[in-house]
Amino acid sequence: MAEETGAKRLKSPPLIGTHNGHFHADEALAVYLLRLLPAYSTSPLIRTRDPARLATCHTVVDVGGVYDPALNRYDHHQRTFDTTFPQHQTKLSSAGLVYMHFGKAIIAQHMGLSSDHQDVDTIYEKLYGDFIEALDAHDNGISVYCPKDISNAGLEKRFRDGGINLGSLISDMNLSGPGESLDEDALFARASTFIGETFSRKLHAASSKWLPARATVTQAYRSRFDVHPSGKILLLSNSGIPWKEHLYRLEEEAGNATTGGTENNVIYVIYPESSTEDANWRVQCVPVSESSFESRRALPEAWRGARDSELDRIISKEMDAKKRDRIPDGAIFVHASGFIGGHKNKTGALAMAIEGLS
Repeated sequence: MAEETGAKRLKSPPLIGTHNGHFHADEALAVYLLRLLPAYSTSPLIRTRDPARLATCHTVVDVGGVYDPALNRYDHHQRTFDTTFPQHQTKLSSAGLVYMHFGKAIIAQHMGLSSDHQDVDTIYEKLYGDFIEALDAHDNGISVYCPKDISNAGLEKRFRDGGINLGSLISDMNLSGPGESLDEDALFARASTFIGETFSRKLHAASSKWLPARATVTQAYRSRFDVHPSGKILLLSNSGIPWKEHLYRLEEEAGNATTGGTENNVIYVIYPESSTEDANWRVQCVPVSESSFESRRALPEAWRGARDSELDRIISKEMDAKKRDRIPDGAIFVHASGFIGGHKNKTGALAMAIEGLS
């Protein structure tokens, strides 16, 4: 693989080349990724399809018909190209190629770690799957699902989503806005900054929020039977913790290690809305899968859509009818679909979750 140190040895900023004309998300991001590294931070860019001009470039992305990291050439359009990211099946675009070769250096620089640190590897894998791979697929015309399988299953969209994704947004940025008169290179620069800053935010969130959350969710998962004997309620003491992906991983590992299957999976997660001492608390249903809106078990039907004193009244009446201990007053809301609710304190949120289990 190409090494960033190779570019560092150059006395002048290495010239980056890509194609002119209609630009796409992959080369817009590829150029931005390179410029995140010190060696390329002040690199000029030329956009051309002229082989003679491209030959003057130190690094060329998305044009030229050559993939050779030893020569700093990162095109994917040649007929023989079939390179994929390790452990993935999607053919790479120029974004994926640059990320595969330079991503660890970018992440290590951001995190202040060495490129071979385990945390760098973890974020490297996550960002490819969560962000880069979709751009690779979009540029190479690869659908998330096999179109033939969709057709054979008779599945149809419930609504038109308008094709809103990063690829389509970058495509729209080939046009100047109302009252603007920007040339092609200026439009490309704006698009590159837009998608690049999106990547940088993803990197920051993954490294500063998602990664530390692994330990927090793991500890909460191990302690869940202390919260309720069923082990079906996960209690998080801090707000804003991205718990879903970590919880599914823990459950999968537990399912593979025992014969319990999914019957012991967590149903509800309770957590504070903020870090203040008097914060309200939420009780959220665990979805059947990370991308699903369907809950493993929604909060009780009678509570859904109610708020404040009306919700307290409904809950109290229900608990009296069942001859159970009342849930403390202070319920705030339950969403109409039952996937989430709120209470003014932890005790009340936990009581709502316990009742939901019944």
